[in-house]
Order: sequence, then C-alpha cells, then structure tokens
Amino acid sequence: MKVIVDNKIPFIKEAIEKIADEVVYVTGKDFTPAIVKDADALIIRTRTHCNRELLEGSRVRFIATATIGFDHIDTEYCRQAGIVWKNAPGCNSASVAQYLQSTLLLLELLKGKKLSEMTIGIVGVGNVGSKVAEVARELGMRVLLNDLPREDEEGNTDFNPLQLLAEECDVLTFHVPLYKEGKYKTFHLADGAFFHSLKRCPVIVNTSRGEVIETNALLEALKTKQISDAVIDVWENEPEINLTLLNKVFIGTPHIAGYSADGKANATRMSLDSLCDHFGIQAEYCITPPEPENSIITAATSTEAYLQMYDPRKDSEALKMHPEHFEQLRGNYPLRREKTAFSTISVSTP
Repeated sequence: MKVIVDNKIPFIKEAIEKIADEVVYVTGKDFTPAIVKDADALIIRTRTHCNRELLEGSRVRFIATATIGFDHIDTEYCRQAGIVWKNAPGCNSASVAQYLQSTLLLLELLKGKKLSEMTIGIVGVGNVGSKVAEVARELGMRVLLNDLPREDEEGNTDFNPLQLLAEECDVLTFHVPLYKEGKYKTFHLADGAFFHSLKRCPVIVNTSRGEVIETNALLEALKTKQISDAVIDVWENEPEINLTLLNKVFIGTPHIAGYSADGKANATRMSLDSLCDHFGIQAEYCITPPEPENSIITAATSTEAYLQMYDPRKDSEALKMHPEHFEQLRGNYPLRREKTAFSTISVSTP
C-alpha cells in the first residue's frame, strides 16, 4: 500500500511507516495529480483540495483529513468516484476551548470586562462549541446557544434564534462548519445585516472558517463601533489575509486555535485508525505528544496559571509582526499542551 502524507502532520512518521509499504511526504499545497496517481490513500490537512482535478484517473480509494473541517474535500466527487473519506470530528475541540478560555481571560484582564456579568453567544454547538460552553459557564458567564441543524434534528428547546444572540450577547463566537449554500448556509453568516442587528456592541470571535464572516462587513463594524473588538483566528483568503483587519483586531492568529499538541495527536491517531479500519490492517502504534518544557505552573491566580499554559498574545504578536509568514507560523507551530499536561501550584499574592 502506498500513502501520500502531508509532511506537516505531527507524530505520524513512525506510526504510518508501520502501516504502509510506501510513504511519500509532501507539503499540503504540493499534492499534484502526478504524485497521487499511483497512491492508495492520502492523509491531508486543509491546504490540500481533494477534487476531480487532483484525483481523476488516480488509484486513490481513501482519504483521511487530520482536521475537523472537510470543506477542502469535494465529497460529491468522492462519492461518484467511490473514494471513501474520513475527517477527525472533535479532535481539537479541547484545544479551541483552551484558546477561547485564554482569550476571555485576556478580555477581562486587559479590557476591563467582567465575565461574570457578561452573556456569550455560541453559534454552532458541536464538539467544539459544547466545550466552549463548558468553559464559559465555568467562568461565570451566561451562555446562549444557536445551532439550527441540531435544533431541527433534535427539537431541542435549549437553542435560540441567531437574532436573540445578536440582541443579548456581549461576546459572539462562531464554531460552525463552512456550508456555501443550502438551508444551513454559513458562508458570510456574519454579514453587514448581521452586524447592524447587534445591540450590545459585542466582541466577535471566529475560530471556525474565515468565510463565515464577511471581512469588509467586519471592518465596517469595527469602524462604526457596532462591535467593540474582534478575535480572529481564521481568515478569508488564507494565507493572503487582510492586513487592515489584522491590525485592528484585539487578537489575530494564524489559524492555530486548534493547534495544541494534544489536538494534533488526536487528529493523527484518528486518521490512522480510520486508515487501518478501511483497509482492514492490524497495527500497533502510539501517538503521544511531548511533555511541556515545564509541567509545573506556579501562579498567584487561576487567570495567571491559564495564561502561563497558553497565552494567545504571543501568537498574535508573531503574526502582526510578520503576516507574510502566515504559513510558516502555522506549519512550524511550537509545542503547546493542554491543561492535563500541567501541575498547578497556586501561591498567595505577597
């Protein structure tokens, strides 16, 4: 079996070479028809677009994407061509929740916002949005949920119309997949009309897909104070992002909210599991992220402790200093571990 692997997928080399007879590593943007032609399987990230142009005439019968999102896969073409694909739902949900937690704590620390007196609206309540809701409740926030597909499927009264969130929320955070058309369309879900409907001058957070928010409408909302701030991890036209927007947001990062080592390890493990399951392969492998350089956190407050574990300002400063390095910052992201990797020692402030 021959497998083509995105060379930025972490912790995969030793394991995949136990599974496949031949492994070829290439960068995500360098998957070409010539390279994949005689491959049995691909393991990719969002930078590889799996469509007719890439796959037609190839031997590929299986694709695993080490990501939650799968809008880079032409699922209809794959169905027609008999190509099975799998994503990694929930793999980095705890990582995104960590990103949101640190961001919310920074809003309280630096912007004078008292979280316990604020309402957060979560648009999209799947694996990620559910964990973000848990974090927000732990911080004492009132939480409003919006998820039209789940509401339709479950008849669940816990969900609220988007308009209610627009009227009552101090923070609005997006965790939806990108659907470009249809009943559940999320492309430019936050457009000019949406921003005009806001009542409380909220902070906007997007860690889902850049195209969920219309860039020019967001810039106008910042200019006219329809929103008070923005935290943007995902951008339209990545990696050629809007520099004006980058310089106006509170936090701007290079699509790394879900990039904890724990989340990456989960995605790699899920991709390999689905590969083995599809081809009926029995293999033993262990996907374990490295330990943090210092696993003991000493802090006077819980806010300080969480920000020692992960502070998104560092990622934001790096991108704002060198936006032309978007792909390098993302592709060579430093080790970041989640809470379970640390022991916290709290001390009293002198």
